[in-house]
Amino acid sequence: MHAWKLILRNALRHKLRTALTLVGLVVAILAFGLLLTVVDAWYAGVEGASTSRLITRNSVSLVFPLPLTYTQKIRQVDGVRAVAGANWFGGIYKEPKNFFPQFAVEAGTYLDLFPEFILDEMEKKNFQRDRKGCVVGRKLANTYGFKLGDTVTLKGTIFPGNWEFVVRAIYDGRDAKTDTSQFFFHWDYLNETMKRLYPRRANQIGFYVVDLVNPARAAEISREIDAQFKNSIAETLTETEKAFQLGFVSMTEAIVVAIRIVSFLAIFIILAVMANTMAMTVRERTAEYATLKALGFGPAFVVTLIFGESMLIAVLGGAIGIALTFPVASAFARAMGSLFPIFNVSLTTVAMQVASILAVGFIAALFPSRQAARLNIVDGLRSIA
Repeated sequence: MHAWKLILRNALRHKLRTALTLVGLVVAILAFGLLLTVVDAWYAGVEGASTSRLITRNSVSLVFPLPLTYTQKIRQVDGVRAVAGANWFGGIYKEPKNFFPQFAVEAGTYLDLFPEFILDEMEKKNFQRDRKGCVVGRKLANTYGFKLGDTVTLKGTIFPGNWEFVVRAIYDGRDAKTDTSQFFFHWDYLNETMKRLYPRRANQIGFYVVDLVNPARAAEISREIDAQFKNSIAETLTETEKAFQLGFVSMTEAIVVAIRIVSFLAIFIILAVMANTMAMTVRERTAEYATLKALGFGPAFVVTLIFGESMLIAVLGGAIGIALTFPVASAFARAMGSLFPIFNVSLTTVAMQVASILAVGFIAALFPSRQAARLNIVDGLRSIA
């Protein structure tokens, strides 16, 4: 009990220095948590990918489409439960900064392949009946204020013109990993317009989503699908949904690595600051530690005071930093809009923050406490003069 009182008094002896150290800890732990959450958000699509779905696209690039006639051939492959086509639309809502994923999909089958999308049945039927109807995710609706019945106009980039859609359904996610920032509309609407204006671009699919009966056969079925179209005018590449998502992430791998390095650099810097604070503390109290030893207190008691003070400051600053991570992450997610569809502080991130706090507190006190434990009483008392 007396040791804890001394630890608390020691921590508050230099209030300004302690306060500045706490601020540094708060900022470092907050930045560490926020940067780790950004990395998690980067991989959110991969983590949320289903093991029972495949993506079939043009083997050259996703930019090149596939013929509509592939639909039936893929459906006939043994082990395929269902297949639906989709096209990336790439329209602009009001201004270029308002980016969100937009897909023209086969309205009767596509959404059924994604059980993680929770839709009201009546809204779903309204969407399927309205050729200009669209389905938007809850996060997207909240970001731009979309409501049922609203008309949304997108300026086409890949598909020129102004395209009007009516919000007929808003879907929610089954869990926190579900992307609710997407926009779906009828592929038929897109195709009919292409037939009228650009006939050569009609009856084409950007990619196919393939639902499997047995996910364990994913590799075998992928090979069988691709074998059907080998040496054709549009050869295919079929891969798991996770591999498909990883392909996009790998394009920006250098950015992710840089973010990871910066996050750990923040912890290293605050460790150096904390270590310097504890080293200054021990130098200032050399005579006090010598006096305690002269009174019969052993090296273990002195070490306890130093470690206790270091851990107290680290835990207090770290706890505030962790507490602030959640509201700051929420504000950051709102500011980013749909750029990061899933932006949640994970338990793993919190665990790494806690581990960093404990490591900083322990390592910062390690060398100063070793020096104090080996302190000679006579040499320590001489420092009084």
